[in-house]
Amino acid sequence: MRKVIVTGAGGFIGHHLAKSLKSKGNYVIGIDLKKPEFEATKADKFIIYDIREKSKTWEDLFKGIDDVWALAADMGGMGFISYNHATIMKNNVTINMNTLEAASKAKVKRYLYTSSACIYPVNLQEDVDSPPLTEDMAYPANPQHGYGWEKLFTEKLCEYYREEFGLDTRIVRFHNTYGPLGAWRGGREKAPAALCRKVAEAVKKGEDHIDIWGDGEQTRSFCYIDDTIKGLDLLMESGYTKPLNMGRDEMVSINELADVIMKAAGVKLKKVYVSGPQGVRSRNSDNSLCKKILGWTPEISLEAGIAKTYKWVKEELGA
Repeated sequence: MRKVIVTGAGGFIGHHLAKSLKSKGNYVIGIDLKKPEFEATKADKFIIYDIREKSKTWEDLFKGIDDVWALAADMGGMGFISYNHATIMKNNVTINMNTLEAASKAKVKRYLYTSSACIYPVNLQEDVDSPPLTEDMAYPANPQHGYGWEKLFTEKLCEYYREEFGLDTRIVRFHNTYGPLGAWRGGREKAPAALCRKVAEAVKKGEDHIDIWGDGEQTRSFCYIDDTIKGLDLLMESGYTKPLNMGRDEMVSINELADVIMKAAGVKLKKVYVSGPQGVRSRNSDNSLCKKILGWTPEISLEAGIAKTYKWVKEELGA
């Protein structure tokens, strides 16, 4: 049994991770501003704490901890991160500094930081057929405003804490993880959940269309939550300390994603294109290094993952 901390355990990925770690026999301490919204936590202990506050109480939580899984972040979909650059940078840099410092002082054995594909230069993602992003493309730096900058900054912090203080760090760059038990309304939801909600609402109301931000030709890759959790476990055990992509390497347009969701719902709706934040034009994960280091490739198809996600969102909407 390992004693572990999961920060952000009240969020989507953090909740799934805490549940997985507990199922493997770990003693799990979840920390967040709130408990999971859609299912009771599986953590042995869940502590409501604002990680922006540095205190002796905070540092004491890390004594005797083997692993820290640092997922806590102020974040959301494009509708949130496009308009809150200062808030996101201020909150997340503070969260990450406080967590790294506490873990380092307590001499925890391993530390995994969850970064994002938003760290990649926006100038490499301007065309719909932009090449897949490899880990070495992060520099020269030109990440996505606010959220991308703070993620890239914390990657360097992890590197420096490892070199100067001996903290055994891991860094993962997520590419759009989705699935049940995540935000699906309220402004912080990401594209798969938002589109599932729009389709479910149209079906419920008898409408014949859904709104799409932009022209729908912007492209992304989407990784189902179960695949992501497997990848995280492999990364922590690997000993690999450099940043590593984690996502599907199947590029899909937002229009295609909407079609997959409508197929899962058994309907065909018109797409109405409206103004809205879109982020970069194209982003796809190159998984070559992840496959080489971890032997990991996503197993769950977009169609299968979306079918599960849509069913859950539809049930939530009905409830």
